Amino acid sequence: MNRKITYTIYSVILLLAVSLTSCNEFLDREPLSNVTPNEYLWNEADLAAYSIGQYNFPTHGGWGVGTFANDNHTDNQVTSGYSNRWVPGEYRVPQSGGAWNFGSIRQCNYFFETVLPRWEAGEISGNATNVDHYIGEMYFLRAYEYFNKVQAFGDFPIVKKTLNDQMEELVLASERRPRNEVAHFIISDLDSAIMLLSESAPYGKNRISKDVAKLFKSRVALHEATWLKYHKGTAQVPGGQGWPGDPATVSGFDIDVEIDYFLTQAMEAAEEVADAVALVPNTKDDGYDSSQNPYAQMYTDVDMNGYSEVLLWRAYDPSKGINHNVNHYLNKNGGNTGYTRGFVDNFLMANGLPIYDAASGYAGDDSTQLVKVDRDNRLQLFLKTPGDLRLIDKTNVDGTPIVEAYPDIIGINEVRYVTGYALKKGMSYIDAQTEGSNGSTGSIVFRATEAYLNYIEASYLKEGSVNAKADQYWRAIRERAGVNPDYTVTVNATVMSEEAKNDFAAYSAGQLLADKTLYNIRRERRCELMSEGMRYFDLKRWRALDQLKTNPYIVEGFKLWGPMQNWFVDEDGESRLIEAGTPDQTPNVSSSSESEYLRPYRINLSNTNLVRDGYRWTSAHYLDPIAIQHFIITAENTSDLTTSVIYQNPGWPLEANSGAID
Repeated sequence: MNRKITYTIYSVILLLAVSLTSCNEFLDREPLSNVTPNEYLWNEADLAAYSIGQYNFPTHGGWGVGTFANDNHTDNQVTSGYSNRWVPGEYRVPQSGGAWNFGSIRQCNYFFETVLPRWEAGEISGNATNVDHYIGEMYFLRAYEYFNKVQAFGDFPIVKKTLNDQMEELVLASERRPRNEVAHFIISDLDSAIMLLSESAPYGKNRISKDVAKLFKSRVALHEATWLKYHKGTAQVPGGQGWPGDPATVSGFDIDVEIDYFLTQAMEAAEEVADAVALVPNTKDDGYDSSQNPYAQMYTDVDMNGYSEVLLWRAYDPSKGINHNVNHYLNKNGGNTGYTRGFVDNFLMANGLPIYDAASGYAGDDSTQLVKVDRDNRLQLFLKTPGDLRLIDKTNVDGTPIVEAYPDIIGINEVRYVTGYALKKGMSYIDAQTEGSNGSTGSIVFRATEAYLNYIEASYLKEGSVNAKADQYWRAIRERAGVNPDYTVTVNATVMSEEAKNDFAAYSAGQLLADKTLYNIRRERRCELMSEGMRYFDLKRWRALDQLKTNPYIVEGFKLWGPMQNWFVDEDGESRLIEAGTPDQTPNVSSSSESEYLRPYRINLSNTNLVRDGYRWTSAHYLDPIAIQHFIITAENTSDLTTSVIYQNPGWPLEANSGAID
C-alpha cells in the first residue's frame, strides 16, 4: 500500500466495516451487536482501520481552520473579526453541546474492552508487532482526547469502560475528578502507548510512532506542571480558593509535589525525543526564494517523510478528493489574517539583541522589507513582503518573476492582509497548488523541536538554571534560526518593561516577570512555533492574561502612516485610504492621529465593535463553561441545577446564554 495513506481513506475503510453511531445526549451508549459485528476486530487490518478512524488532529481543514490559522485571535496573529473570548460577558454558557462529550472516549473504551481480551489470549491474527502498535495507537488516542478535555475544562470524569444506558450508572460516571488526577491517567495511557508503539510506524510518518507519544507526554506533563504552578491558589486548581470540587478528592494533595512530578515527566520524555531527532538544516536565505531551503520547505512539502524533525504529518491527494486551500490563500493573498506588530517586534536581531537595544542595528519599520533586515531568520523566511517570489514554475508574459505585491489591507475580508504583516510559513512556490482548493501540501501534526523547547522550559522551572542539556538544545535552535547562539547576550540586553509592550507572556498572574532567562525561554517558544497553533495553549497555562483585566490590549499591525501609505494610491495618485472618523465616508483604516500603526479593530468605532477599546479578560475564560444540558440531565431536581453531580467551572453561572460572573 502506498505510504501516503491518508486518514480519510482509513476512515472510509472503517465506516464500511462498522457504523459507529447511536449516541444519546448524555454518555454514548455501548455499541449494539448489529452495529459492530462479532467478526470485527479480530485481525491486524481491522485494528489498523479502527485506530486511524479515531485520528482527529488539527491539520489543514481548509483555510481559516487548522494549523496556520489556529494562532488567530492571540497577540501573535489576528483576523478582521474578533473572538468573544476577549470580551467578558459576550463569551457565554451554551444551552447544549460544547466539548463536554464522551463520543471519542467511548470509541477507545469499546476498542479496549473488545480487543484486549482477544490480544491477551493470542487471538488477534496478523503481524504481532503491528497488532501491538495499533493497540498502542488507541492508548495514545484516548490520552489525546482526555488532554483535550483537561485543556477545555480542567477537572473531568475518568471513564475507562463503555457504559450501560442506565441513569444511575451514567450519573455516577459523570462525577468530575481533579485535573491533576486526570493528567496522571493521561500519562499512564501514554506510558502504555510508548511501550507498545513501534519506533517506525506502519505506513511511515502518517501514523503515530513511539517518538510521537513521548513528545506528547512531554507536552501533557509540561502543561499540567505549569498550570498548577501559575494558577496555584486559585479556583482553577484542585484545592485552591474557591475551587468548586469536593475537598475529599484532594485529601493529602501537595501541589508542589505534583508540579515537581510533572516537570520531571516532561523533562524525561522530551529528552528522549530531542536526543534522538536532529533539527532540519536551514540555509538561512533572505526569504525571497526559499524553495530550496529544507527548513522552509519542511512546512510545505507534499511528502514530509524525509524530514527528520517531522514526527507525524497528514498527506493530501487532490486526485482522490483529499485536499485543502491553504496555499491558495498563503500564496495569492492575505487570507484574512496577519501577524501583529507586537509579534514582529518580539523577534530578535541576528546578533541576539532586541530591536530596542541601541546597539542592535535595527533598520526600522518604515517598510515591511526593512523590518526583516538582519533579523532572526525565521522572521525573514516566514513574513511575506512585497517583492518576494511567489511562483517558480511560471513567469509574467514578459518573462519576469511573479512576485508578491503590496498587501491589500482594504480588500474584502476573505483575502485581506489584516495587519499588513502577512503569513508565509507553509506557502508553496508551485503554481499547480495555488488554484482554488487543489492544495496537496502536507500538514505537520507533531514536530520534534517542541521536545527541545519543552525540555528547556521544564528543566529551568525544576532546577532554576539552564543545565548543560538545555544549553545544548537552546543553542541548536538559535543557531538553526540564524540568531547568535549565545542566549546570555539576549538575556543581558532584555528590558522587561519593553517586552511587556509586545508580549502577553511577559506576564504571569498579572505580574511582570522578573526572571529574564525564563522570559527568553518563552520568547524562543513563541518565535519557533509561530503559526503552529500553540500560542493560546501557552498563554493559558502560563496564566499570562490576567493583566488584560485592567490593561486592555489594542492590536496593531505595520507602520501604515509612514512611507508605506504611498503604497495605497489609485491610478490618479489619490489615496485609497479612508481614516476612521472621516465624516460621511465608510472608513477602511484606523486614524493616523491615533497611531502611526494600523489598528485593525480601531477602524469601526461603533458600539457594535466590542474590542474597539482593546482585548480584555476575566479569569473564568481560562476554562470553558459546561453546557446547561449536562446539568439538567444529571440533576436530582431539574429546577435546582446545583443538585447535579457535575459542578460548573469557576466564574461561570448555571444559566444558559450568560457570561462569566467574576
